[in-house]
Amino acid sequence: MELAGKIREGLTKYMTSPQVTVSVLEINSRRVFVTGEVAHVGALSLLPGMTVLQALASTGGFTQFARPTKIYILRTENGKQRKIPFNYKEVIKGNHPEEDILLEPGDVIVVP
Repeated sequence: MELAGKIREGLTKYMTSPQVTVSVLEINSRRVFVTGEVAHVGALSLLPGMTVLQALASTGGFTQFARPTKIYILRTENGKQRKIPFNYKEVIKGNHPEEDILLEPGDVIVVP
């Protein structure tokens, strides 16, 4: 609403009673990052409710050198970095589903 108002104000110099609508089509500031032994490293748009397993599925798979039992997530909380373990093999077997946590903006998934 604020942006539409500023644009409307700017247009009044050139038009009488301009009608302005601003719509957000995509949010690109919420990202997570995947690095290490995956086919496609880089930034991913963080979708609502995205988990570690879902993010890994978007990378195109592991390389032959990946160690899927040693994956971890780096998360910064209150200015401190925390390392959260993720054992891919156990999670896909249905063991330790609590490791498949919801991702937060800025999380880095490391696949050694």
